[in-house]
Amino acid sequence: FAGHSVLEIACGTGYWTQIVAETAKSIIATDINEKVLQIARAKNYAGNVSFQKVDAFNLSFSNNSFTAGLAAAWWSHLRKAKIGDFLFQFHRLFSPGSIIVFMDNRFVPGSNTPISRTDAEGNTYQLRKLENGDEHEVLKNFPGEEEVRETIADLAAEISWTELQYYWFLTYKLKSI
Repeated sequence: FAGHSVLEIACGTGYWTQIVAETAKSIIATDINEKVLQIARAKNYAGNVSFQKVDAFNLSFSNNSFTAGLAAAWWSHLRKAKIGDFLFQFHRLFSPGSIIVFMDNRFVPGSNTPISRTDAEGNTYQLRKLENGDEHEVLKNFPGEEEVRETIADLAAEISWTELQYYWFLTYKLKSI
């Protein structure tokens, strides 16, 4: 991201924002949750960083506003039927050749919360218990390389997939849309 104007989707508490800010020209970090944005805003950043409360499915930035995009731990929370809609909204904000990076969790038995159910569309869910005892069902898909590559095939060039024990990383350059 060195020297790029970066749009970060679902920045959460700003963990990756801090790292990317060290070399990026600028970052607009977004999330829909104001509580995590407050945590992110309270951190110190090396560069030009701003935060906005934004719905990732209703991105109001101008077309071609950014030269790089980042979404960490986001793809897994998208319904399979909505990934295309998200990518259309997201990609229109970048000029062709822009760098796009996604990273997310791999399912590792014994390490991840078990899958509690799978719906008719193939989306998987986990039951997560909070410290106060409340339990919530969370959409958590674990796509593999083939599925992700198939999803972006017509949109991306110079695709790179890296798989570690617990995470996967996808980088590509955006084709003309």
